[in-house]
Amino acid sequence: MDRFRRLAAPLAAGYALDLLLADPEGWPHPVRTYGALIASGERQLNHGSYRFAKGAVLAGGLVGGTFGVFQLLDRAQRHLPPLVGLAINSAWVFYGLANTGLVREGHAVFAALENNGLEAGRRQLARIVGRDTTQLDVQQIRTAVLESLAENLSDGVVAPLLYYALAGVPGLMAYKMVNTLDSMLGYHSPRYEQFGKFAARLDDVANLVPARLTAGLLAALGGSWRGFQFIFRYGHQHKSPNAGYPEAALAGVLNCRFGGPNTYHGQLVVKPYIGNNPRLLAATEINRVAQLNHAVCAVLVAGIVGLLWHRRTPRAGLE
Repeated sequence: MDRFRRLAAPLAAGYALDLLLADPEGWPHPVRTYGALIASGERQLNHGSYRFAKGAVLAGGLVGGTFGVFQLLDRAQRHLPPLVGLAINSAWVFYGLANTGLVREGHAVFAALENNGLEAGRRQLARIVGRDTTQLDVQQIRTAVLESLAENLSDGVVAPLLYYALAGVPGLMAYKMVNTLDSMLGYHSPRYEQFGKFAARLDDVANLVPARLTAGLLAALGGSWRGFQFIFRYGHQHKSPNAGYPEAALAGVLNCRFGGPNTYHGQLVVKPYIGNNPRLLAATEINRVAQLNHAVCAVLVAGIVGLLWHRRTPRAGLE
């Protein structure tokens, strides 16, 4: 089977599954297995001396091991009937994408806030952000949702798709391990400062291109020159080397202000503001941002399929 059919068909099917099913609660998910492996390794290694080295060994071993395992599985599947291989790889793409689930979570926060009040909105928001939500007001909750949609569009959609385009399912699932390692270990705290530093830096490197591509797509598809201006003006000011770029693009598209101080795990973290228009965000703006997220995902999937078609081998039509 040529590369186009081996990669493009599972990508299209996995994308369709994401649109249809999102992330059903209670279903098995490879990221839960990743989390269990990371937690086990952290318990065994995160003590005593040489914590940075131990964390680097754990992160490198898990990422490399993930790539290797899925490389072996990918090769083994080529001996299966084509439809079986298509179904398996479509499932991996589905598990690697997090677009529709994220958009639905964003809608759920806005709906809880509108229908059930401030406390309900805070509780719903806590499902998708790491900051302390117990003291947030309506504006801060809406801002947090839109920031999360922009940032996670990069590491939950654009980055997985790019690594799939580069290295198929092994690349996609290895990236998911990188991202999971960062989400579990990449904290500035006494426990993780040294042990999680390698994982955090690895995630920074892995997301350098995806974050900037996400920002450009958001500004372009949002039809906003201001979005591009915000990317260059504010993108680099964020504490994260990557998160500021898609957030800046979306703030420019919406002509609003993101960023500012927030509390994470009991510690106040002062972040620069992105934008200078502190206007109140309306309840309906989640709809526009959701449409933008879906548009970015659809354009990227179509672009990857088109690139794969363009790079088909000359013999593909004879197979």
